[in-house]
Amino acid sequence: MKKFLKIFLLVLLAFVVLGTFFFLWKKAQPVVKKYEISEVTIGDISKRIVATGKVSPRNEILIKPQMSGIIAEVYKQAGDRVSIGDIIAKIKVIPDMVSLSSAESRVSRAQINFDQSKMNVERDTKLLNDKVISKEEFDKSRLQFDNDKQELAAAKDNLSLVRDGITSNKSQFSNTLVRSTINGTILDVPVKVGNSVIQSNNFNDGTTIATVANMNDMLFVGKLDETEVGKLKVGMPMDITVGAMQDQKLTATLEYISPKGTEENGAIMFEMKAAVKIPSSVFVRAGYSANADILLNKLDKVQTLPENCIEFSGDTSYVYVLKTKNPQVFDKRKVKVGMSDGIKIEVKSGLQAKDKVRGAEIVEKKKEKKEEK
Repeated sequence: MKKFLKIFLLVLLAFVVLGTFFFLWKKAQPVVKKYEISEVTIGDISKRIVATGKVSPRNEILIKPQMSGIIAEVYKQAGDRVSIGDIIAKIKVIPDMVSLSSAESRVSRAQINFDQSKMNVERDTKLLNDKVISKEEFDKSRLQFDNDKQELAAAKDNLSLVRDGITSNKSQFSNTLVRSTINGTILDVPVKVGNSVIQSNNFNDGTTIATVANMNDMLFVGKLDETEVGKLKVGMPMDITVGAMQDQKLTATLEYISPKGTEENGAIMFEMKAAVKIPSSVFVRAGYSANADILLNKLDKVQTLPENCIEFSGDTSYVYVLKTKNPQVFDKRKVKVGMSDGIKIEVKSGLQAKDKVRGAEIVEKKKEKKEEK
């Protein structure tokens, strides 16, 4: 029994030693790497920049009142089209009591003077007919009567302006009527009937009655990083994709690049503006988010390779050309490359069309089986 146990332990030890040697031998064997194979193809390469921003009207005009008061009526709402001179709202004037009292007092004095001048003219007319006074004296009375008549009319107009903000003979030019100053579309009417408004003056911008813009003259307004803005030039074309209109692409022309950058989240950003061409069949709302695709350069029908196939060493670039497929054997070759779009790169020399080169390494994932307990 002891002899059998001894032999069993020796055999077990031999298996362990052999197993250990086999494991170490297997571990020491070189791992055969496999690579993806890419082919040199003829294609197009374009280098582009994408800028994010929004579409806005070139000019948004803020309509301000020319007098203070309370909104009595609002005739337009957001979305309505207006022309120059169209009435948007009406203001009810709240008169200043001191000014009103002064205007009423002026009318009373002007009325007294007018009544007196009228009596004088009527009396002098009879005396002139009876040849009691000269024509010169009558002309003086007549002149005074005309002056008092004009003063009475001016006093009444002043009272009407102070009290109502309007005169009878110039109602079409009344400051109580807020009118559009341009042709366009109303974007916003922030006031309602009953709101108090302040006129535009040297110390206050005034209350905005409405915002009006020409929706046929739109701009793409975006921002670019300092590393990309140097590649742009005024006049470059671009394609605009509006987020709310994915199926519709618009064209634009770069008009403006800000000469001064602003810091945003640690990066220096420069504002850019481009004039957008909008077809008559398309309606673009102000403030739509959009992306601008700017074409910097384009090459047609050149030799291309995936950029991950190129190995760079200083100013020199290399590829590994496939010699045999199984096993994979490669020949290192120097190549000259050109423009890249981040995915494909131009191969100027060193390769021919349909040459096969080494790509990324194929990593085999081992699946671990877990026993369920």
